Amino acid sequence: MSRPGPLVTSTVPVVLTALVGTAGTDVGSDWYRRLDRPRWQPPGPFFGIAWTALYALLATAGTRTLRRAGAGRRSWSRAFAVNLVLNAGWPWAFFRARRPALAAAEAALLAVSTADLVRRSARTDRTAGLALVPYAAWTAFAAALSTEIARRNRR
Repeated sequence: MSRPGPLVTSTVPVVLTALVGTAGTDVGSDWYRRLDRPRWQPPGPFFGIAWTALYALLATAGTRTLRRAGAGRRSWSRAFAVNLVLNAGWPWAFFRARRPALAAAEAALLAVSTADLVRRSARTDRTAGLALVPYAAWTAFAAALSTEIARRNRR
């Protein structure tokens, strides 16, 4: 039996990450609605649109990187897996555990992990690295937003 190619190897984990993250998200809860959130938080529908585009870019960059990674494939794949675990875990820490400070810490780790993924991908394929720049910017923004929400809702 042959091994799956780069398209499958990068896209399936991204889709699973999106599904796990979506399952952990609960913007309709009373708890979430009562949170003091900053005015600069984007409107709710924007998050779904943004994440859909970012996941598509992530899968595309992953495919390109895996096609060209050579000896660095295993190291890049580990960094990719760590990033996806952090990504999928944030909604569970925030919405399900209701721990904004923990979610803010995880978001900060995700932002660092994403910057590292951009660096690693760009070394292998410049286009793949550039495709991840919006994801890096979004995760940095998400870390700032999570931190502000945690600060406003200390309990």
